[in-house]
Amino acid sequence: MLQLAEIFYSIQGEGLWSGTPAVFVRLAGCNLACDFCDTDYSLKFLATVDRVVERVRELGGDCPMVILTGGEPLAQAETPALIDALRRDGRRVHIESNGTLFTDLPEDVWLCVSPKERVDPRMAARANEAKLIVDRRVPEEHLTHFTEIKPILLQPEGNKRENIELALAYAKAHPDRFRISLQTHKLIGVP
Repeated sequence: MLQLAEIFYSIQGEGLWSGTPAVFVRLAGCNLACDFCDTDYSLKFLATVDRVVERVRELGGDCPMVILTGGEPLAQAETPALIDALRRDGRRVHIESNGTLFTDLPEDVWLCVSPKERVDPRMAARANEAKLIVDRRVPEEHLTHFTEIKPILLQPEGNKRENIELALAYAKAHPDRFRISLQTHKLIGVP
């Protein structure tokens, strides 16, 4: 059984795929306790892998993109089975992870790693996208893990003005490597 917080259909509001319709499967729980986390990933219900795939079909119809998020979606033992089931259902699976838990993922799964306290170098090497949270500073200690990724996304925590200004200044100082990623879903008022 999977532990879930919610399943909903919306748009990807962050990162390189921003603006793309997607079904979100928010798995419950996280292996970190970040003080700036703005997500309720607490356990709301349990469901089988088949039931989650069925719910994705009910909510998203033919929408090809499914985003597994959390908390930390790779913290649950059944997540690989969910990934396989969604792929068999014709879905393009994206995962938003903090990158701390090594998981062998199929090549066609898009992995966005947003490191917080630490990152497993194997997950950083596997990442298709890297997103650094700017919260009063740019977490430069994680940059060495993402030497092959361009652009690296700088996401101002909470879309707060001071974090936006810091991220913008940093991106402008390094225009060949960084891009700003605002939480557009929050700006337009959708989940």
